[in-house]
Amino acid sequence: MRIFSWNVNGLRAGLKKGTFLDFMNTKNPDILCLQETKAKADQVEIDLPNYTEYWNSAERAGYSGTAIFSKIPAINCCTEFDPKLIQHYNWQNDKYGCPLTEGRLQIAEYEHFYLVNVYTPNSKPDLSRLQLRKQIWDPAILQQLQLLEQTKPIIICGDFNAAHTEIDLARPKQNTHNAGFTSEERQGITNLLSAGFIDTFRTLHPQERRYTWWSHWGHSRENNVGWRIDYFFISQSLLSHLKSAEIHEHILGSDHCPVSIELEF
Repeated sequence: MRIFSWNVNGLRAGLKKGTFLDFMNTKNPDILCLQETKAKADQVEIDLPNYTEYWNSAERAGYSGTAIFSKIPAINCCTEFDPKLIQHYNWQNDKYGCPLTEGRLQIAEYEHFYLVNVYTPNSKPDLSRLQLRKQIWDPAILQQLQLLEQTKPIIICGDFNAAHTEIDLARPKQNTHNAGFTSEERQGITNLLSAGFIDTFRTLHPQERRYTWWSHWGHSRENNVGWRIDYFFISQSLLSHLKSAEIHEHILGSDHCPVSIELEF
């Protein structure tokens, strides 16, 4: 089973350029998780008859959003945190909106696992959403995973909008206090690992400096001045099923590239 994750930075743009269908035809994933779709299902003309589509679009037009395209129909797919977590945290609107209405979460149940697709809120250049990340989003996601894991193992993937350690970005020293590499954002990933979840790419490629996102500025992609902020984490019990974890830097069409894992059951 080959599962891909890709922040497409606008699915309609990828369809117009042809990069998205080229990717689907070339890689032929069993399951594809998308982030930053920036569209509702009825705004997208797409012909993928072998796939069941699951969408969680933001209420705000042209913003955020996630989707799952799956050859294997999910047992069910939901788009909300557990009600206890919705009640526990203070999910208030900020100047950008409310994360609960931004299409940032999908939970698809399959025979052997839950697949969780996330698009983590960006902390913003002025760090105005950093406290949302630290106090609400990151702890809520971890608690949601722990609730699900009581029933089945977890695969969680997506754009986490944070590089974890210095090996995960080209210029760590210059970015210590910048969005995506603050201590608070890095701690969110550390907490996932401390809870027993496994960073699949780093486990199989412990020393490789490879990236999944590049700024539009300064020819960053051409010069490979990037960040690894897109991940697959899995429950410990799935490690024996993990056959590969890859980053597909050569695939264009977004400021992110796809990442993937292969599992055998």
